[in-house]
Amino acid sequence: MAKKSTTSNMKKFADSQGGAAKKSSRKSASGKKPAGKKSSFSLWKFLSGEKMIVFYGVLLILFSILLFLSIISFYFNAHENVSFVVGDRVQEAPNLAKGVGSYLSYFFIQYFFGVVSIGFPFLILLYGIRLVAKRSILPLGKTTFAVLMTMAWVSITLGLVGYNTDNSFLAGYFGNFICQFLVEHVGMAFTILIDIALFFLILIFCYDISFEGLSERIQQRAVERREKRAEKKRDKAMRTVAVPRFQREDLPDMYTTNHGELSEEYAPKRYDLVDNKEPDDKEVGNEDILTPDDIFPDDEPVTASDDIPFEIVNTQDNPLTSLDMDEETDEGDLDFPEGEDVPHRALTPEEVRELEPYDPTKELSHFEFPPVELLKDYPFTASTEELIKKELLENKMSIEKTLLSFGISIKSISAVVGPTVTLYEIVPKEGVRISKIKNLEDDIALSLAALGIRIIAPIPGRGTIGIEVPNKNPNIVSMREIINSEKFKKNNYALPIGLGKTINNEAFVVDLAKMPHLLVAGATGQGKSVGLNAIITSLLYTKHPCELKFVLVDPKKVEFTLYSAIENYYLATLPDNGDAIITDTKKVVRTLNSLCVEMDNRYDLLKAAKMRNIKEYNAKFCARELSPAFGHRYMPYIVVVIDEFGDLIMTAGREVEQPLARLAQLARAIGIHLVIATQRPSVNIITGSIKANFPARIAFRVQSGVDSKTILDATGANQLIGKGDMLISTGSDVVRLQCAFVDTPEVEQIAEFIEKQALERPLREPYELPDVPEPGDEGSGRGDESVNPNELDPMLIEAATLIVQTQQGSTSSIQRKLSLGYNRAGRIMDQLEDLKIVGPGSGSKPRQVLIKTEAELRQHLADLQLL
Repeated sequence: MAKKSTTSNMKKFADSQGGAAKKSSRKSASGKKPAGKKSSFSLWKFLSGEKMIVFYGVLLILFSILLFLSIISFYFNAHENVSFVVGDRVQEAPNLAKGVGSYLSYFFIQYFFGVVSIGFPFLILLYGIRLVAKRSILPLGKTTFAVLMTMAWVSITLGLVGYNTDNSFLAGYFGNFICQFLVEHVGMAFTILIDIALFFLILIFCYDISFEGLSERIQQRAVERREKRAEKKRDKAMRTVAVPRFQREDLPDMYTTNHGELSEEYAPKRYDLVDNKEPDDKEVGNEDILTPDDIFPDDEPVTASDDIPFEIVNTQDNPLTSLDMDEETDEGDLDFPEGEDVPHRALTPEEVRELEPYDPTKELSHFEFPPVELLKDYPFTASTEELIKKELLENKMSIEKTLLSFGISIKSISAVVGPTVTLYEIVPKEGVRISKIKNLEDDIALSLAALGIRIIAPIPGRGTIGIEVPNKNPNIVSMREIINSEKFKKNNYALPIGLGKTINNEAFVVDLAKMPHLLVAGATGQGKSVGLNAIITSLLYTKHPCELKFVLVDPKKVEFTLYSAIENYYLATLPDNGDAIITDTKKVVRTLNSLCVEMDNRYDLLKAAKMRNIKEYNAKFCARELSPAFGHRYMPYIVVVIDEFGDLIMTAGREVEQPLARLAQLARAIGIHLVIATQRPSVNIITGSIKANFPARIAFRVQSGVDSKTILDATGANQLIGKGDMLISTGSDVVRLQCAFVDTPEVEQIAEFIEKQALERPLREPYELPDVPEPGDEGSGRGDESVNPNELDPMLIEAATLIVQTQQGSTSSIQRKLSLGYNRAGRIMDQLEDLKIVGPGSGSKPRQVLIKTEAELRQHLADLQLL
């Protein structure tokens, strides 16, 4: 009985607890929360609300005013304030803020930076204004850092001035402690040097003061003052002025093109008085005198150009000064001799932002893209379709018969007809091993009497097995068909390339800018040159000359000859390179080194603009957020196409591989992309560094599976049928394509169409790459003339004396007896060879010592002006 009663009591207790839990859950579900949580949450919300933030800001502003008055009062009654704080405090506080002010000023001045602690009220005021007004009158982070560093430096300086004196409050605890520590450990003299160095560091990093070009600015201002005095003596009533002709030289600050000459968009208009047309350069001179009425007739209002506001500089004596000029120019005479430059005023960043968005194609707004009619078309015919249907049925029967003969049953078979290859998709029955079908590759090829088949087992994402069989009557994929396709027309790629058609008869279009580099390989006569022409043609049909430049390298000297006609519009060359197409190996090395310099220059511009890639940079430049006055410019894409890369490696070796690998690693972000082709896909040509930086690869037919693995890291390229049949790998997938065919007459017509426009309206300057020396010129001259005394090692004379004394010209002896590192000892030995003190190296043997006595050495060094 007792046990039962205990059990019933426990059940009642559990039921009561469950009921209470249900009530609490119903209360929580109804939206009512415990009082404690509600009050805590509301209090935090109240304390962090917008009104409280404004209240905090007001408190900071009031506190900054109180602290400012307290510190100012301390300056006038320092000893009285100190005695009030540390004394008996019987007397009245001698401070505008009374006792609170005395304590505040004493605390900040004594325990921080001394008398310069007046900067704290300023900082507190800035943060208070930021909370109240929701905006900063000065950049808070930079201003705080600058004020704190300035107060710290002044505190240290005052600590040095009042060192070992009773005026400790001048520098505060911080300044006195730092000075005492430095003087005890490094001495007074070195402490003063540290203080001076700290002063210049604060000027440079906190206040952006640069000391570069100070003398040039002083000279420039002196010249401007002399010119201003000269111009006041001129007759301002002169009513005519010659329109000056702008030269390319000495235009560093105007809105220029990539090569220093005024672009057509910003160049001043020139007029002919006879027919009011733009004359040729030969017709413009000082003899063409214009009046204001000739340029701006009375019946037409003076308005700005449709392109940008028309600006005339150096117009003190020019009647056109009736235009609204922001400030009076003072550049000197107007009577500039013919052939001399006119000085210009640089556009400020504010003036640049007020201009309309920059259009990079404005200079060649007349340019017309080549019409599609220049390309040939190869359409299907009705007879061809009938032959294809018959061929499909025959191949289907042969495949089924061959598989059944080996005991392989299939559920279904379907065919996808491509331009040159048909894909037969097979669904095998359950229990059939895929490897069994893949091993029948040669047997199926024998039954079909095909040139070569390729089995894909399985097809990714389809769950079927594919057998690619060449068509007996292949069709040609024309470039015109690819250009007219919707996929090519409606793409938004930066560098669109139409390579050809897939087995599904779909146009295959990729973006070279995302590849970002392309490696093309294949045996001789399998379509590499046609593929390169397809790449170049695709870009010529989509990119404006101001947006794209080519660098074409052709060691064979015949593949890219037709493209020399588009040099003035589309090709980028070295300044002194006579040939548009680069064929000489030395010029190839020099061009690649120049591209590396161009890459570094572009990265410097991206760093200055705080951008990550060329797309963002050009968008910011076109929006007028980057001023050319600071060196910024519009950067076109550069596509480097190299044919016969294997020949370059054989002749130049590492001189070509090193800059090419550097470009492949870094040039993607700044718009330089590489396309290299080779007919020798071996490991000594396509090295590991090349493969690692060329993720996109195209393989035409090769001779062996080893070559296919070298290109694609997989077999299959050895089973292609040639004539443009190719595999492209853009990452994980390998796609089979039929390359678009571009014949030589088509390329010639496109080049002639562009050349005709280039002859009628040429660019002011072709796109020039940075100038670099010829390979080998840097260290080609051995002898006295090649030695720069400023670059000689300080230990060179001592090492020369040692070698002459011992008559042993070895690097190890210099390293051991002078306690030098091996690299430095080797450089000293090279310099001694340049100075004709030792002979050239001869393997492991010591070098020959050319000077026998110390007297002869001293005379030799004196002749070289090294003593």
